[in-house]
Amino acid sequence: MKKVWLYFENELFIEAKSFGAEGTAVGEVVFNTSLTGYQEIITDPSYAGQFITFTMPEIGNVGVNSEDYENLNSKAYCKGVIVRNYQDRPSNFRCEQPLSKLLKENNTIGICEVDTRYLTKMLRDQGAMEMVASTEISSKEELAKVLENSPKISEINYIKEVTTKEPYTHTTGKYDAAKFEYTKPLTSKKVVAYDFGIKRNILNELVTAGLEVEVVPADTDAQIVIDKFEAGEIGGVFLSNGPGDPLVLEEQKEITQKLLSANIPMFAICLGHQMLSIANGYDTYKLKFGHHGGNHPVKNAEGKVEITAQNHNYNVPDNITEVAEVTHTNLFDNTIEGIKYKNRDVFSVQHHPEASPGPHESAYVFKEFASRVK
Repeated sequence: MKKVWLYFENELFIEAKSFGAEGTAVGEVVFNTSLTGYQEIITDPSYAGQFITFTMPEIGNVGVNSEDYENLNSKAYCKGVIVRNYQDRPSNFRCEQPLSKLLKENNTIGICEVDTRYLTKMLRDQGAMEMVASTEISSKEELAKVLENSPKISEINYIKEVTTKEPYTHTTGKYDAAKFEYTKPLTSKKVVAYDFGIKRNILNELVTAGLEVEVVPADTDAQIVIDKFEAGEIGGVFLSNGPGDPLVLEEQKEITQKLLSANIPMFAICLGHQMLSIANGYDTYKLKFGHHGGNHPVKNAEGKVEITAQNHNYNVPDNITEVAEVTHTNLFDNTIEGIKYKNRDVFSVQHHPEASPGPHESAYVFKEFASRVK
């Protein structure tokens, strides 16, 4: 393993070991508390522009395989991963290659032999921050200059990098762990899914709920979709998760506003949930260190608690209640996790009901959307 040097926005300077790609990368560093599913997390397009610090100390044990990617391009969009201990000799009957190979193929820096407990506490206390990692530059002063002269994640539109370039139809459902293959459910009504960085398992859940899903690029003209709805070709629209600051997505804001004006049944997750809020005139705000993990308790409208998977740094404001009803609330910090808009057939959640990784207690929302569409 080669050396890699890390410089953080708060002037922390660390020397560590590298197990991924070589080079220099700048991004925002966050921490994820999930105990399993590192391949799904690393290949989630929502992490574009970020370094993921894993609180789970052992990473790499089971390698990676071709079935567990959370995007259809089999890519890692994050800037890098930071772990305590990395295992380059994985042992699992589904393993096809070590994690290091995946990172090198995607020009993603892997960093190990770091006190991730210290980093997590630092981010918890000081908030998510920018950092630079390099296998080429060892000078603290030079790294500081690189970081200072690099754009912030809030200034970059990562949607253009992660969205599909051409429309396509997704046909597979949830993974069958007994048969080790993706299911092929029967579908009826069709919906359009805007790809802001959509996770594969979201598509799987939509299909499992009985929906045929046409995935379209993030800049698709809303009028094309409205025409399909008015012609009876589709029954609804889904807005997906995705990376970065939603306030920089002016084009997606306009598209969402136009879709809302057509009174199409709509459902959204994470970034899509935030875009609906912004399109209604309620700008999002940034959380101190965000919610990233697989064990976040959320109370639903019935007063029941769901354990959810989460991955977001931004949240919709409390005054969204002027136009919507709160359906889900985060029990860690009482932030809004789900809403249903008044006088519209539109609802959304901030957490990830598709999990992957994580619990499946919130998957019922896909059936709810399917019932509205049908």
